[in-house]
Amino acid sequence: MPVELTLVDDTVGLVTMSGKSATQSFSMEFLPKIAAAIDSALTNQSMKAVVITGEGRFFSAGADINAFAESIEKGDAPNLIRDLTGILHPLIMRMRQSSTICVAAINGACAGGGLGLALACDVRIGSPQTKIAASYAGMGLSPDGGTTWLLPRLVGNQVSRKFFFENSIWNAQESLHYGAIDEIVEPSKLVQRAVDVAKLWSSWGQHTKEATKHLLDVQTSHDFETHLKHERTLIEAAGTTDAFKEGVAAFIEKRPPNFN
Repeated sequence: MPVELTLVDDTVGLVTMSGKSATQSFSMEFLPKIAAAIDSALTNQSMKAVVITGEGRFFSAGADINAFAESIEKGDAPNLIRDLTGILHPLIMRMRQSSTICVAAINGACAGGGLGLALACDVRIGSPQTKIAASYAGMGLSPDGGTTWLLPRLVGNQVSRKFFFENSIWNAQESLHYGAIDEIVEPSKLVQRAVDVAKLWSSWGQHTKEATKHLLDVQTSHDFETHLKHERTLIEAAGTTDAFKEGVAAFIEKRPPNFN
């Protein structure tokens, strides 16, 4: 199976991109399979989190360059790009808007649309073999996959500007230093660490997760007064949830809350 969704814990799914699905993720052959696997996790009521990883030296290395060459020869490149982004961009929106926690276990090279997929996750765990690149400039393309929206929010505008215009490749330590990934662990521990983080981050109430992700995404487009009103609306809604009742009861009873 080039893309496989497995259950590694009662509440955590693992999407593994292997073979050409890792080296040519963004092709019409493999991208629909990747999207279907991630969507299966996002819509599965028992899965509160999903870990996304690759195989060997590659997490997700981007496009099928041969398919690009063929589309140029046919004069059909814009349509191919439109079809690919038509799958990738809605997928990234679903990941950002879902209460499901998404964790990228970046085992190796992460480039192009694969970078967008990793950046769209809530947290990124790397290994010493992690490398991230945009790679668009060298192909004569402008960035996509949400990379120009997501990366500046992690590393800053000017660092992102240099990253794109210098067509940089960041190794694991550089990625950690700039804030593109959150930690580095040994390869043998990568998936387990990602699962552990996924379990912790997904242990809260559904409204808490969904509203927190939403508020963090929209805060840069709001003025402070507007954002305060938005927070107020959502926290009022939280007051109607079973999770709020459980949280208050757990606090009074001096025990850990159980939001399952």
